[in-house]
Amino acid sequence: MATTTNDYNFEVASMKRVMFVCKKNSSRSQMAEGFARSLGAGRVVVVSSGLEASQVNPHAIAAMDAIGIDIRGQTSNALSEFAPEDFDGVISLCGCGVNLPPAWTKLDVFEDWQLDDPAEQPEIFPRVREEIRSQVVALLARLDPANEQS
Repeated sequence: MATTTNDYNFEVASMKRVMFVCKKNSSRSQMAEGFARSLGAGRVVVVSSGLEASQVNPHAIAAMDAIGIDIRGQTSNALSEFAPEDFDGVISLCGCGVNLPPAWTKLDVFEDWQLDDPAEQPEIFPRVREEIRSQVVALLARLDPANEQS
């Protein structure tokens, strides 16, 4: 039986919606979005943003390319462009969780991963990328334990 538009909308509506946030939405949150889109395809809806918008860091693009995940189509967005009620959870990647508006920190899922910023230290992109991968895999398992990723 073919999937209808209504079936698809129901499936999307039933998925967890997660926002990844860091300072400028250029590196860590972009890589987290890429991992969540790839590893959580069909299970989560993900978006990333920053306390301010900038541009996707070319080193983040290269770090993700190195493992076969293309984030070129992602854009840098400001958190203020989104409404917290449209999400089930927010993940801060930079220790900036304390700077988020209170409505965001009161979502069902709120985590502050406090990862190093590779933007000024390109040599640490691979390490930070792998830390993000581990965190995203664990997050996906917590959000949907029936479909745990390895």
